[in-house]
Parts: sequence; C-alpha cells; structure tokens
Amino acid sequence: MAPPSRDVRDCRDRKVAHLSSVHAWNDPRIFLKEARSLAAAGYDVTLVAQNPQPEVVDGVRCVGLPAPRNRFERMLLLPWRVLKEARRADICHFHDPELIPVGIVLKLLGKRVVYDAHEDVPRQMQYKYWIPALLRPLLARLSAGLEWSAARILDRIVAATPIIAARFPAAKTIVVQNFPLTGELVVPDTTIYDQRPAQFIYVGSVAEARGALLMVDAIDKLEGHPEARLLLVGRCSPDSLQASMQARPGWSRTSYLGYQGRAEIARLLADARVGLVLLQPVQNLIDAFPTKLFEYMSAGLPIIASDYPICRRVVDDSGVGLLVDPRDSGKVADAMRWMLDHPKKAEEMGSRGPDAVRDRYSWDSEAKKLLAMYDSLG
Repeated sequence: MAPPSRDVRDCRDRKVAHLSSVHAWNDPRIFLKEARSLAAAGYDVTLVAQNPQPEVVDGVRCVGLPAPRNRFERMLLLPWRVLKEARRADICHFHDPELIPVGIVLKLLGKRVVYDAHEDVPRQMQYKYWIPALLRPLLARLSAGLEWSAARILDRIVAATPIIAARFPAAKTIVVQNFPLTGELVVPDTTIYDQRPAQFIYVGSVAEARGALLMVDAIDKLEGHPEARLLLVGRCSPDSLQASMQARPGWSRTSYLGYQGRAEIARLLADARVGLVLLQPVQNLIDAFPTKLFEYMSAGLPIIASDYPICRRVVDDSGVGLLVDPRDSGKVADAMRWMLDHPKKAEEMGSRGPDAVRDRYSWDSEAKKLLAMYDSLG
C-alpha cells in the first residue's frame, strides 16, 4: 500500500492505539485499512486485538489478547486488558461498543479518544440470536443510550456508513466507508472468464440474515447447469447453522470452505463466475453498504444482489450485475441461470467493477478522510 502524500514530521512522535476485544488482529477494516494507513502516514501505531503472539506487521505493532473461552469472558475481562495496553497511547481508537466504558476511562485519563462505529448497534441488537427475544428491545434502547452518552464525551466518531453517522453529533462524526483497497483482491493469474468453472461465491459471515439458507436453496433450483456449485467462504454464525444448511437438498451442490485468509479469497474470486450479496430484509442490513459488494467489483466479478435502494444505486449505476428479491430462491436461481447462459454479458458486467471501484468506491479517498480527522485532533 502506497503511503499517503504527507509530511510525517508532524505526527511521527504521536502514539496511536487501535483497540478491539472482538476482532482478530488482521481484521480488514481495522488492520489492513485504518492501522496501516496511519502507520504509512508516519504515526506510531499499536494494534491491540486477538492475536496469538506479538509481532510487527507493515509498521503496525500488534499486541495480542488471549482468545476468550466464551462471549461473557470476552465482554467482562478483555476490556480491562485493552485498557492496560491503551494507557501508553496519545490517541485511542476503539472498535467495539463493549469498549465504550474503556473509552470513557481513557478520556478521563486525558487521552484523545475515537469510537469507530462499524454497525448500527441498536438495530443489530434486535436480531442477535444469543439474546433472548424479550430482552432485545430493552438492550437496543440501552445500547442506543450508551452510544448517545459516549458521543458527548469522546472526541470523534468514525462511522462506517452514512446511516450510522446520522445517529451521532454531526460536528464530531465522519463517515469512513469500508471500500476495498485498490488491487488487493486481484491475482496476476486470473482465469479467463469463460473458462472458469460455474461457481457462485459468497464471502463473509455465513448467517441466515445474510442469505445462507436462501443461497443453498437457490443452487438446488438452478436447472440446466448440473455442474454449477455454490462456494460459501466465512465462519458460520451461529455454529448450528451448518447443520441446517446440510439438511437442505442444495447442500450436495455446495462447498463450505470456512474462514480463509485474504490471499486465498483473492484466488477463489479469480476462479468464480459470480459474487452473491443476498442480504435478507433485516433493517440494519437493508441500510448498509455491503463491503463484499465492492470487493467482488474490485475483483472483476459480476454480482447478484438484493434489490434494496443502496445496492440498486451501486449495481444499476455501475452496470455490474443483477438485482433480485432476496426472499425468493427461485428468482435467485433464475438470475444464476441467466449469468451462466449469457457469459459474454456477465463478463462485461464484471469488467465494469474495477473502474467503478477505482473512481468512486476505493479506500484511497476514505484514508484521506481518516487522516484529516486525526489532524483535527491536534
């Protein structure tokens, strides 16, 4: 990643800590984009996150947290390990709502503190499978109140989407979207499009709300192409979902690959025909910019996506794919069949993606906003 054009003398003595008790150290937003961009700009960057051993990667000092045995150990014990490491920094940038109390303590200790809001947490609470249904509305209101209060105390809010940003004070908030790194998911030996196997790929959290069951049902209904397969790349959430997918007829045409590193994801995208973004009609997903949509585009894949306003704006404006009703596996199967029956048109759709990402949806512009925000911290 080329460093931003910047005089490093004004920031190289400022210590920055990126903090997460939830994410792995190599999280694409936290490490690959934000932490590395700051290190390239001259900041002294430490990343505190789940990592088996301390190491320095691309100029970022990674401090490992132990992997918690369960969710409650993570929420109750790891935040205080994070606090201990963060006290050495001048600017503390945390990424999990459960670290809000730590952020407030750090502010009271005189640190500059930034909250990175990746998700619309109150809406997300309504769909957390591990929270009893009767408690979800109450916890959603409590989380909204906690974020509202913290926003009045902390120095800045970095929001991953405009919808999330609208919940925070405008004067303190910037939007830094999860657009892809230019060229990150492109491999030099990409297979010629019409020679690729008939594979439809989904990369991300494998969850019912993100279309896992629908995709398995759709590949079962795809007629006329018995060779076609569905590739699912990512961790199941919850773990029991895999059994539900295995019980469906479409599982015989599905390959579940689990978590894969970024280099392997790039290779899988280079051999696939179509990327799938079939988010279900859950409010916080309808209003989200799906990161995978832009990553498929950057890799040159045509897309089948949910017909929601945000996806429509990107897919239709850029001419990179087809939009479908994400509740109807038959309609998804029809779109899959169209892509395989019209390989030249599908290839043309995919070829528009890299240009659109470079011109409108790349991390380069978001990194500039992030660095400008850091400059404003003084």
